[in-house]
Amino acid sequence: MRTHHLATAVTAVALLALTACNPQATDAGKPAAPSTPGTPAPSASAAAKTATLPNLVGKGLQVAQDEAQAAGFHSLKSHDALGRDRLQALDRNWKVCSQTPAAGANIETTTAVDFGTVKLEETCPATDAPAPKPAGDAMPNFVGQGMKAVRAALPGNASITVKDAVQTRMVLQESNWKVCSQDPKPGAALTGQPVSFTVAKTDETCP
Repeated sequence: MRTHHLATAVTAVALLALTACNPQATDAGKPAAPSTPGTPAPSASAAAKTATLPNLVGKGLQVAQDEAQAAGFHSLKSHDALGRDRLQALDRNWKVCSQTPAAGANIETTTAVDFGTVKLEETCPATDAPAPKPAGDAMPNFVGQGMKAVRAALPGNASITVKDAVQTRMVLQESNWKVCSQDPKPGAALTGQPVSFTVAKTDETCP
């Protein structure tokens, strides 16, 4: 009986040794399936997709955005084509005057698409009106430009006074007003002094 137990133990030890030496073996004695090397992640250039940007000029801003997304473009933005820095809070109330990049371009779908827009009842400008450049050490000429955009062009700590040049109305929504006069005059040094403007509604004539 002892001889039988000894033989059984020797056999078990031998099987364990074989299993340890053969990493492909499983507990059931069957070889495991060979491992498959991992597939490398595609490079950024290989993963990039291209598509043709449709012509969206003349369409409502909401429709233009929907069609751009349907074509594969999801990085969308818009701006006020009249240079008044108005926000397109309700896209259905705006229409597209220009688009960048231009229609027909076969470009990567990650490209940002920018729409120049005006309100539905407004006429598109021949070219987008540029927003005022940030003021430096000298006072720019802001006459005729939207008051909201002018305020954004001045330093954030500037002391600014705005008065109605036509009547005695309160200037509540500056994006609807344009500059008629300014103090300091264009070209004057900006040294932190208070800045004042007279304004009129955008569709009014300055006195």
